[in-house]
Amino acid sequence: MEILEFQRLMGRLYGEADRQRGVPATVAWLCEELGELAQAVRKGTREQQLHELGDVLAWLASLAEQLDLSLDEAAQRYVINPP
Repeated sequence: MEILEFQRLMGRLYGEADRQRGVPATVAWLCEELGELAQAVRKGTREQQLHELGDVLAWLASLAEQLDLSLDEAAQRYVINPP
């Protein structure tokens, strides 16, 4: 699955609820999931790590949708002119 396709899927599945929740709450959820990923990386199994990685990706896609930004465009920076 392409990253933009995934972003659009998250928008269709959760977009309405996420927009009602708002950007600040979405950022908070993203941070919480990132913490869970960090814990899984330190102490979890591969399956737990994969699960949490998916959660972080989903919340990042939700945030991008709410901000009307493209994760694909954001990733292009690393293709065109990596920092």
